[in-house]
Amino acid sequence: MGEFDLIARYFRQPAQALHTPAVLAGIGDDCALLQPAAGAQLLVSSDTLVAGRHFFADTDAARLGHKALAVNLSDLAACAATPLGFTLALTLPAVDEAWLQAFAQGLLALAQQCDCPLVGGDTTRGPLSITITAFGQVPPGQALLRSGARVGHDVYVSGAIGEARAALQLLQGHWQCGNAALRAHLLQRLEAPSPRLELARHLRGVASSAMDLSDGLYGDAQHLLAASGVGACIRGASLLETAPRLWAAPELAAWPEAQRIAFALAGGDDYELLFTAHPGFRSYLSELGQELGMGVQRIGQITPRPEAGPALQVLDGQGQPMAVTAASFDHFAGSP
Repeated sequence: MGEFDLIARYFRQPAQALHTPAVLAGIGDDCALLQPAAGAQLLVSSDTLVAGRHFFADTDAARLGHKALAVNLSDLAACAATPLGFTLALTLPAVDEAWLQAFAQGLLALAQQCDCPLVGGDTTRGPLSITITAFGQVPPGQALLRSGARVGHDVYVSGAIGEARAALQLLQGHWQCGNAALRAHLLQRLEAPSPRLELARHLRGVASSAMDLSDGLYGDAQHLLAASGVGACIRGASLLETAPRLWAAPELAAWPEAQRIAFALAGGDDYELLFTAHPGFRSYLSELGQELGMGVQRIGQITPRPEAGPALQVLDGQGQPMAVTAASFDHFAGSP
């Protein structure tokens, strides 16, 4: 099968999938032609997933297609963007038609769900890797950035923190889960995360800063604090409250609280939102989480940036500062 046959068979979408105001021309021309709404600001995010580095070689192909797009859509969500479309650069060691069929189904199902059509890209032969570039738009001045946190603002996270790391450790054999339903849930969280696009749209004009959590909360939060020139204090127990299903598992419930907090702080692949907001929005955000059917948990507060010591202070269940050594995942320094 040739390159163009491959694209036509697996990745060319029906014409109606491209009938959105933003896409004037998609696959079939040398460039995609996108038209953001009048006055809107354009946002662009790009991520690469490499076999053996970001996913296991035997990962379900449909879930891999879903995740490849989801991680980019999570970046758009962090900036409160509405998706416009995306491109795919796919490197394959060989043409495996069954794998391609499943990968494309997972990829395009999420694309349709999020109204983010595939508008172009490239295919080539080589070690398996997937690069997606996603485009989004936001009304002028409403993009959320990492630099807007202010002293006294609350710190929030969406969803359950630590479940994806627990799933990874299950696959690596570091622990056994006797609950089949919990195991399936955790694997879903790792392999098919849900980008928080709907939550993000409700955060326009509410959140003062935001970012997505991909490499571990403790390390990722440092980037937001540095961009805003502030510090923060978070309650480790509040972090654990985001994932009650995980920490109720008998295999993990016996862990000391400090160990569970450290585990959650260093877990990557959450693809949840970390954001800050003025205390005046507490009731709104609590109600919003219930309305959307997801956790929106207040975990701490922004503080002045200390002259010495860590910018992020974590408190244990007794309100005492914890010594934390967790770091964000770094492709060139290794994982924490």
